[in-house]
Amino acid sequence: MFVPQRVIFETGSLDYPLGRQLYESFKAGNLQIIESSLNKVKSHIPGETTAALYQSGKNTLVVGVKKSLSFQSCKPSAHYQLPLVSGCIGQCEYCYLNTQLGDKPFIRIHVNLEDIFRQADKYIGERLPEETIFEGSATSDPVPVEPYTGALKMAIRYFAAQEKARFRFVTKYTDIDDLLTLEHKNRTEIRFSLNTESIIKKYEHKTASAKKRIEASAKLYSAGYPVGFIIAPVFIYEGWEKEYRELLSALRQEFPASASNPVTFEVISHRYTTKARNKITEIFPETTLDMDNGNRQFKYGQFGYGKYVYPRETMSQIKEFFQKEISELFENGKIKYII
Repeated sequence: MFVPQRVIFETGSLDYPLGRQLYESFKAGNLQIIESSLNKVKSHIPGETTAALYQSGKNTLVVGVKKSLSFQSCKPSAHYQLPLVSGCIGQCEYCYLNTQLGDKPFIRIHVNLEDIFRQADKYIGERLPEETIFEGSATSDPVPVEPYTGALKMAIRYFAAQEKARFRFVTKYTDIDDLLTLEHKNRTEIRFSLNTESIIKKYEHKTASAKKRIEASAKLYSAGYPVGFIIAPVFIYEGWEKEYRELLSALRQEFPASASNPVTFEVISHRYTTKARNKITEIFPETTLDMDNGNRQFKYGQFGYGKYVYPRETMSQIKEFFQKEISELFENGKIKYII
């Protein structure tokens, strides 16, 4: 469970029952509590260097009110983001959020969850009779703060009652036991981000081990949830094929031999932008991430900016490897894409 060093309550958050409840709980826990206006939040997060500001931000929880109820699009994985949480307690060196959440990447939770779900009602209604899919982790990992918010439980129950809507989120954490007994009606898909143990140890700081993630995924699968895996980012290094094969084998061993429901896979190779490379080396000056432009191919992405990706021949090797291994190990495995 995430225990922040400081909790900042934005103006208006204490007007809601969840805000007051959290205030009393954190006050009893002897944590640093700050009340602040929205535009002053960052001034309460200490640090002299980029790396220090990053660490302070990762240990800061902001309790706020979601005022803008215009949901952002989330193509291609969903129609809309469901803005329950923003930020993540993980410290993954390669994470794209390093360039999106600023120098002080704090975690923000919202106390007006009912307003958020009322807005979801509107989006669902606008698309009828088509189905609407919402993504709950586009800019966050909501699991570590679930004990504070209950937002995932609320979302799972909400979507269980929606015939024309679906919910999905991805996590690297394993505190999911409270979700196992919920009525979900197969309308919430829970995915786990996986990588080899050596990559997790080197680059995915403050996250659960691959073994723990796989064990949690098997529990959710047994509870009837649609379960998927994002294997990302795939790195090419000495012994990579052996280690990713071991990862997939460990995953298969945790699932019942009679597993009949489809298991989905999304495979994403490592890529980075110049902006990300510069930010990562500021935050993690000792990083050993492979970001040598000479070993990559420059490619323009769908959002108009360029990124450095593995060369075409390396991508062909990655695709061939994962298609073969997944098809052999998982009879009901469905590969959504390998990019």
